[in-house]
Amino acid sequence: MVRVIGFIHKERGMTLDQLRVFVAVAERQNVTQGAAALNLAQSAASHAIATLEARHGVRLFDRLGRRVVLTEAGRVFLIEARQVLAQADAADRALAELAGLRRGTLRIAASQTIAGYWLPRHLVALRLASPGLTLALTVANTAGVAAAVAEGAADLGFIEGALERTDLVATPVARDQLVIVVAPCHPWADGRSLTPTDLRDAVWVLRESGSGTRAVFEAALTDLGITAPTVGMVLPSNEAVRAAVEAGFGATALSASVAAAGLEAGLLVRARYTLPDRAFSSLHHPARTLSHAARALLNGIGT
Repeated sequence: MVRVIGFIHKERGMTLDQLRVFVAVAERQNVTQGAAALNLAQSAASHAIATLEARHGVRLFDRLGRRVVLTEAGRVFLIEARQVLAQADAADRALAELAGLRRGTLRIAASQTIAGYWLPRHLVALRLASPGLTLALTVANTAGVAAAVAEGAADLGFIEGALERTDLVATPVARDQLVIVVAPCHPWADGRSLTPTDLRDAVWVLRESGSGTRAVFEAALTDLGITAPTVGMVLPSNEAVRAAVEAGFGATALSASVAAAGLEAGLLVRARYTLPDRAFSSLHHPARTLSHAARALLNGIGT
C-alpha cells in the first residue's frame, strides 16, 4: 500500500476515481458492467483504464471478446488498489463520525437466515433512531460474510454457527433453533420419534457448502456418527430448500423462523427429533475500530 500511495503522489495524476473504476471493472470482468455500477458511461470507464495503462506503461487487462481479464500486473495492482480505497473510505467515515450518527454509512454483511428473518427489526430500530444513517446490507452465506469482513468490504458481519477462521472476532448475539421438517406426505409426518438410523437413511435437501445452516446440521449428524448423509438436492437459498421440501422431496433442517410460514400453512410438518440450537454471532476485524454506527447497532441488539 505504501508503494501505491507513493506512486500516486509521484505521478500526480492517478485519482481515487480511476482506482474505483479499475476495481469495479476488475471485479466484474466487464467494462460496461463496471461502469454501470459506478453510474458512469462506458467510454468514461474505458478512458480511465486506458489513462492508467498509458501513464505507467503497463497493461492491466487483456481483452477477450466482451470480457476483460486481469494480467499479472493487474492482479497485483488490484490488491493494493482495494487497500487504498479502503483507507480512503475509512478516512471519509472518520470525518462523518464527527457528526455522530447524523450521517454516515454502516456496511453490513449477513448470512441468509439472519438477513431475512432476524436482523431487519434491529436495522429498522437503528434507522429510526438515526434518520441520517445509511445502512447497506449484503447477503451471503457464512463463508462469504466472513470474507467480506476480513477484506474490509463490510464493517460488521452476522453469521450462523461456528466461525472456522481465526483472524476475526466472533461475539454471540442470539440463539436460534434448527428444526427438521418434511412435507405432509412424507413418512416422518406421522409424528413418530426419529432415531439416528432414520436420519442416516434419509434423503436430504440442503444449502450449499459454506452455509451456516448446513454446517451446524452436518456437525449434529457427525456427533451421531453420520458422516456422509445422502444429499439429494443442493439449493442456494432457504426459500428454495423450503419450497423443494414442501413439494414433497426429502427432508431438511431449517431455522424455526424460516420454517414457520410453511408450518403455519400446513405445507410442512415438524419431525420429532430435537437438534441442538446454535448461536447467531457478530463478526468484526480486530485491527479495525468499530464505528459509532456499528456500536449503536450492537448495543441495540443487546451485546
